[in-house]
Amino acid sequence: MTVPASRQGVPRIVARPDTRPMREEVLRGLESEPKTLPPKLFYDETGAHLFEQICELPEYYLTRAELEILRARSGEIAELAGPRVALLEYGSGAGVKIRLLLNALETPAAYVPIDISREQLGRVSRELHAEYPGVAIRPLNADYTLPLAVPPLPEGSRRVAFFPGSTIGNFHPMEAAIFLGRVRRAVGKGGALILGVDRRKNATTLNAAYDDSAGVTAAFNLNILARLNRDLHAHFDLRTFEHRAFFNSRASRVEMHLVSTVEQIVMVGGEPIHFDKGETIWTESSYKYDRARLEELIETAGFRLRELWTNRKRQFWVAYLEAV
Repeated sequence: MTVPASRQGVPRIVARPDTRPMREEVLRGLESEPKTLPPKLFYDETGAHLFEQICELPEYYLTRAELEILRARSGEIAELAGPRVALLEYGSGAGVKIRLLLNALETPAAYVPIDISREQLGRVSRELHAEYPGVAIRPLNADYTLPLAVPPLPEGSRRVAFFPGSTIGNFHPMEAAIFLGRVRRAVGKGGALILGVDRRKNATTLNAAYDDSAGVTAAFNLNILARLNRDLHAHFDLRTFEHRAFFNSRASRVEMHLVSTVEQIVMVGGEPIHFDKGETIWTESSYKYDRARLEELIETAGFRLRELWTNRKRQFWVAYLEAV
């Protein structure tokens, strides 16, 4: 039986079982060439807090640009989405942008925040439960890059996914198509997706956004090693690694790396990992899209482009996509 939203208690976090142990995934990446770590490891409690700080930095235009679009276009988005929407947000974070949609939508039925940071997910879910008592809040603690099952939703609601923040850029192009294909299946027939996409632009602007003068992004990047020290009993000396970020024009992506400043051997999960001086760990990619690349991705994933909005400085896109 479906329980009316007004009778829901404090949101209970549903956790997806961990099917890929961290040790196995980390060692596979560190033993590859080049060495890599998955960006999802950024978002422990410390990393989530640091990313909130990044979003406030003067160099990091992405959040301001997307918020400008959402504030200007939330009414149009609500009209396209229609009534009784069940919003599925992939990577819900601090829950700032979703409030703009919840305020604009006509009688939203449910909200499913999906995030890997359990602490932040719990805090935001409780806040939204108090602010929107008529909306069923169904938090899901999961790695959304893997297949997952959407919690039960109110009967008759229309599924609309929300994937903001240009996070789609963290996927390599084929991975992005596969991920959006899973989103397409999750929203189902008649569903839609609201997608944030960073536009390709000059290297100076991009490099500054990912290597800020205050060093917050550097601390965010290095925190991934601190997390491995805590969770895998690794022995990284953070003083022997440096943050590096740059725009790779040929691939149309910003790359973030951690550079070993000395030759060293680091124990990780009981295994020795050798680093040459100057060798890097590739921690994140952030692909930047032009219109042709974006339309190719959308079509491959099984969506069609209904609307595409940009901000005044033409830095960023918010796309409204309908399931084909």
